[in-house]
Amino acid sequence: MSEFSRVCVFCASSPGNDPALIDATIELGRLLAERDLELVYGGGAVGLMGVIADTVMDHGGRVTGVIPRNLFSREVGHRSLTVLEEVDSMHVRKARMYDLADAFIALPGGFGTLEELAETLTWNQIGLLKKPVGVLDVGGFWQPLLELLDSMVAKEILKPANREVLLADASPEALLDALQAQDLTYVPKWIGDEDI
Repeated sequence: MSEFSRVCVFCASSPGNDPALIDATIELGRLLAERDLELVYGGGAVGLMGVIADTVMDHGGRVTGVIPRNLFSREVGHRSLTVLEEVDSMHVRKARMYDLADAFIALPGGFGTLEELAETLTWNQIGLLKKPVGVLDVGGFWQPLLELLDSMVAKEILKPANREVLLADASPEALLDALQAQDLTYVPKWIGDEDI
């Protein structure tokens, strides 16, 4: 069972064109505030980033944003957060978010979201993190990625134990419950390791 108080959410700086994405983002933000889980995110005020930050704050929750100085104007840094940290680079931003958070959720997003998700999974695999990771699979958004990971397992490129680190659900409430129930005492497995 994972106990956590801060959830890092990776998401788009665009709102997308599917109203279901906005609805799911609002629902997740409301749940974070109701469960007294602080939001950690990239510090932007636009797109899904702005929606989740505003929702958490509108429901009385705490929000910490971490944004690189050179992106502050381009991502329209959010000026009304509980805490806004400006850092020197994207690398520092990610490391700081990973350090602050106890769990990670990826909402639909683009290259940045995909890269952050992949890095948290990799860091879990090699033991730099032992923190739950999940994707909010709104409208099957993440299904192509989940199928790719299953294909990697089938081709023995990815160990099943490492694949199981990534949780997925279309329901924000069910995903939060699953993250909190996840057992991270597993030992990462490498291709070629003897299964014990």
